[in-house]
Amino acid sequence: MIKIIFDLDGTVTKQETLPIISKHFDIEEEIEHLTAQTIQGNIPFVESFIKRVHILGKLPINEIANQLEKVPLYENIVDFISKNNRNCIIATGNLDCWIEKLVKKIPCEYYCSNAMVDNNQVIKLTHILQKEKLVKQFQQQGYKVVFIGDGNNDVEAMRLAEVSIASGLTHTPANSVLSIADYLVFSEESLCRQLNQLL
Repeated sequence: MIKIIFDLDGTVTKQETLPIISKHFDIEEEIEHLTAQTIQGNIPFVESFIKRVHILGKLPINEIANQLEKVPLYENIVDFISKNNRNCIIATGNLDCWIEKLVKKIPCEYYCSNAMVDNNQVIKLTHILQKEKLVKQFQQQGYKVVFIGDGNNDVEAMRLAEVSIASGLTHTPANSVLSIADYLVFSEESLCRQLNQLL
């Protein structure tokens, strides 16, 4: 039995989602700096995520969800997920209320962070997804886990997974990811080919 866990941003989506939100609301500089620092591992993911939610939480949820619904996806990867959806999972630190419309376009189970909402705004975080706990959860159920990611927040999950794949589809993976990955891919085709070999 195998579970293939995909990071969302930059792995299944062709763009990072938070910069798209920040551009729409004209707060690009602050979010881009924070995102870049997080991807490279200079700021711990949880600390960065709390800061980003603090900045973005006051923005209207429905507008964020509508913006993220438009984010382009890697079609070959979505097609692979569709054909193997019992084996595939999306794992993202993003908030459920923000990505609800986006993940409906990807035909598999997903896990994310959660927030309490009121009056179309995020009131407070109730759960921050820790991807490594998700890996352990499936391993305890007897699954062999393959994890595909690119950012520093994927490292612990990738370290625990039986197979880890660094995705260079959208940008160069973080050095911490490159140091532990079993494979490195730079195209949808090579990723799908690798995954088909592992099934």
